[in-house]
Amino acid sequence: MMKDTEAFGSYQQRLKRVSDYIAAHLDDALDYAKLAEIACLSPWHWHRIYRAVYGETIHATVKRLRLHRAAGELVNGAQDIESISRRAGYAGVASFTRSFKSAYGMTPATYRSSGGHSIFDHPVTEENGAMYDVELRKENARTVAGVPHTGSYMEVDKAFGEAVGKMAAAGLFRPDMQMVGIYYSDPGLVAEEELQSFAGLVVPAGFTPPEGMELRAIADGRYAVLRHTGPYAELHKAYGWFYGSYLPANGYEPADAPPVEVYLNNPREVAPQDLLTEICMPIKG
Repeated sequence: MMKDTEAFGSYQQRLKRVSDYIAAHLDDALDYAKLAEIACLSPWHWHRIYRAVYGETIHATVKRLRLHRAAGELVNGAQDIESISRRAGYAGVASFTRSFKSAYGMTPATYRSSGGHSIFDHPVTEENGAMYDVELRKENARTVAGVPHTGSYMEVDKAFGEAVGKMAAAGLFRPDMQMVGIYYSDPGLVAEEELQSFAGLVVPAGFTPPEGMELRAIADGRYAVLRHTGPYAELHKAYGWFYGSYLPANGYEPADAPPVEVYLNNPREVAPQDLLTEICMPIKG
């Protein structure tokens, strides 16, 4: 059994190098020989191992990551759709539109103007307040084992991959472990390349992390928890609504601690519009 665990951990570490390379070269054409070399696996078998471990083909990974980036550009930027489609690797807007609609359930133009993020553009009123899934919860203290990330929050998935890889290599990863992100920096005040966050998994108190991982504590206390359904690219809109509308409208003040995101499902397994994220805002009182 120990050998099986060690072998799986070794595969995770090798394929993590492939994932990192893809994320860093997302605009490049796929070079299978190069990827096999990075994975230190046979060119004949490495992709079968990749698909078996990650549950998707390398093409599906690249497509998912490019569309994830495109969704962020549609929501957060002013680039025209043709430019976004070219950067995503499509020859024209028509093919990009078909692919985007298949993944996100609507065309890029519709997503930009009235996607799920658009509900957060409106202030809280008696009429629309109930449409936002927010609850007050008393949370227990939690310990998170993970790795720090510096840079765009849209690229924090690389840190999650590293955390899972290190845990798997040490034989400590379980599929039921809760994935958590801690976000220390305000994107409105800090340059994107300097944003500080932490990606990891909830572990028992007293846990000894593998080499290269750190422990961070999430304090117990009162939290306002917004459950967001939809692509990660829309989360910044939810934060804007949370801070600018919900908290002041309800007389809540954030406590002196960073917000936490809890990821309830896996972007490799569900469509972007079905992703479930809890934004946990510590509040005073």
